[in-house]
Amino acid sequence: MTLFDPSDAPAESSGSAGTSPHAPRRTLIVEADGGSRGNPGHAGYGALVRDPDTGMILAEKAQYIGKASNNVAEYSGLVAALEMAHEIDPDCWILAKMDSKLVVEQMSGRWKIKHEDMQKLAAKARGIVNPRRVKYQWIPRELNKDADRLSNEAMDAGMAGVPWVQKGGAGVTRSAPAAAEAEQAPAPAPDPVPAGRLHHTELWVRDFAGAKTSLGWLLERLGYLRADSWKTGARWQGADSYIVIEAGPDVLDAAHERRRPGLNHLAFSAGSRADVDVLARRAASHGWTLLFADRHPHAGGPEHYAAYLENGEGFEVELVAED
Repeated sequence: MTLFDPSDAPAESSGSAGTSPHAPRRTLIVEADGGSRGNPGHAGYGALVRDPDTGMILAEKAQYIGKASNNVAEYSGLVAALEMAHEIDPDCWILAKMDSKLVVEQMSGRWKIKHEDMQKLAAKARGIVNPRRVKYQWIPRELNKDADRLSNEAMDAGMAGVPWVQKGGAGVTRSAPAAAEAEQAPAPAPDPVPAGRLHHTELWVRDFAGAKTSLGWLLERLGYLRADSWKTGARWQGADSYIVIEAGPDVLDAAHERRRPGLNHLAFSAGSRADVDVLARRAASHGWTLLFADRHPHAGGPEHYAAYLENGEGFEVELVAED
């Protein structure tokens, strides 16, 4: 994998016998999730280590942690995942994948950690592995199903008053007849996709480089991942749909005008009111200006907390606070 630049390597001695200082570091993927039924309520986490080349789960763990918040459970899952990866290979690079935008942004250093319990867990996570050997990536919930399954198993076990028992994944070897039987069994039918759900949105722009600097930056701050790109455009994948931004010869040489008939603006859930405020301030350095400043942050009404932003091409986005 090429996620890590060798120049990022920390000047540290792992103490591992037989490890050449010039040997390439191995990369391991960790996935973690946590949940709380009540928030705070009965909480548990799931964590695993995956080989990036084969996709095989090398180790997995689930644990009930009693009454706690969802965020504490997610941080606890990250700590467990990093501990397992360090135990497998104390010299490895680690790519940590989570569907918690909060944990990913905070551990990446882009958001402040205000809650004392999470500060302690974040410090513990940074103490397990040198932070320069760990990169964090947000993934949609449907791509974090293994860790989600483990966290739910942990909560189920804890609420039933029994210990979690590993049901599959790491360390499980099937006999040849069982494996053959599994291969012959018909695959379960996929769940039907609900009709009417937004599949994707495509925005045409005159200047893709400029749109990538403003719109692309904002999408990534909101948890979208750059899925693929080409000379005149790119696709950003979200949890349930994706957004394409594209230029090219078919785009008319005319300025975008949001007040004309058609799409007026895109609105995104952006977390808490504090999250909206921070994102709106940072957006000013990435080509965005605040609309309706005299009525901000209640331009949409006294009960509606949001930031309305416009970039240099006239595209408008609304960042909505959910609390």
